[in-house]
Amino acid sequence: MATLVIMPQKWPSRLIASSLPKHRLNKSICASIKNNSKSEVRKEDIVIVGAGIAGLATAVALQRLGIGSLVVEQAESLRTGGTSLTFSKNGWKILDAIGVGTDLRPQFLQIQGIVMKSEDGRELRSFNFKDEDQTQEMRAVERRILLETLANQLPTNAISFSSKLKNIEITDNNETILKLEGDSHISAKIVIACDGIRSPVAKWMGFSEPRYVGYCAIRGLGSYPNGKQFDPKVTYIYGRGVRAAYVPVSPTKVYWFVCFNSPSPGPKITDPSILREEAVKLVKNWPKELLNVIESTPDDTIIRTPLVDRWLWPGLSPPPSKGNVVLVGDAWHPMTPNLGQGACCALEDAVVLAKKVAQSLKFGNLTVEDVFRSYADERWQRIFPLTVRANLAGGLLQMDNSAVCSFRNNILVPKLIRLGPMLEHTNFDFEPLNFDSV
Repeated sequence: MATLVIMPQKWPSRLIASSLPKHRLNKSICASIKNNSKSEVRKEDIVIVGAGIAGLATAVALQRLGIGSLVVEQAESLRTGGTSLTFSKNGWKILDAIGVGTDLRPQFLQIQGIVMKSEDGRELRSFNFKDEDQTQEMRAVERRILLETLANQLPTNAISFSSKLKNIEITDNNETILKLEGDSHISAKIVIACDGIRSPVAKWMGFSEPRYVGYCAIRGLGSYPNGKQFDPKVTYIYGRGVRAAYVPVSPTKVYWFVCFNSPSPGPKITDPSILREEAVKLVKNWPKELLNVIESTPDDTIIRTPLVDRWLWPGLSPPPSKGNVVLVGDAWHPMTPNLGQGACCALEDAVVLAKKVAQSLKFGNLTVEDVFRSYADERWQRIFPLTVRANLAGGLLQMDNSAVCSFRNNILVPKLIRLGPMLEHTNFDFEPLNFDSV
């Protein structure tokens, strides 16, 4: 079987990122892919499947290293729905490394600490970052603004919308063909799958479906057009089998969630009035500020999600690559949001993989398989423990046993929790993202 060797002089000039105008969020941007006839095959060096956070961050990281790519996205435009994501210092290090941190920071409030309360409003514990971890940086970022900021770093023709992947085929000569709906084909030297939790590419590679963990989340983005003063802290509230949190995103917006136990994911509900009613019912006797945030939430930002994860057992789970196809972000390692690390780890994946691809270009002595194996070995050591830890933390916080909840509220949170160990997972170091450093 032929093996593709990444050699700098062998890659065509179109691989190098162009200096075309930045990508504009316009539905009229349409891929030339869709104009190909069934018999034609468009050739690309690197194709990224999915224009979510992982896909766009990977494309921007590669471009930062002078490497071009094509992003194929099944939707007609960026999928900017949803609420916000809370990024800790590891996430901000990556955003700085790929060149968007300075654009994002001024738009979002810096979180200065954490407050933990019981459902009756009693404060159990509070932390100020400046007192215990001055290196910590935390902000909640609107998903829409994050995606638009990332997309605007890319050339105009870097994202092909309305390009849904239908099938992947590896030919006898080790060529990877992406078949899109509409009978257009792309031949790619590297395929980076960033197609989310229910990734068809992960399924094709032999991964199991993500496992439902026993609870769901209702989320929203409260809106205060005239502004409202909130403490710049994450406020967690713990009940029995139910917990909630809210955090100011900007002077006019507040992100919130309510997690609740459910024996099954249940039917998919998208009606915002039903979701709001369900959230209010779950926390109806809880602190009024939380209820006010829920009531102040526009319909189009309220969503309900069953929470899932996938544990990457050593020796049992498939590797994250097959031939010259590799998984990044949720497509590989979906995790529960209990540590706030899903998006941060996707960003970490992006820069680690981009640097390894750049290293192979620079030194010219690695096969694609070598690059992906090195990526898997490095990332698995971080991803697997985080996935397990997030799952266990959520399981403890979702307990509905009265004795366990009493222990949590009177001993564990007030006396045993320390900020350093609680946020240790936000430590992540890497070298600057430029071609000279690889």
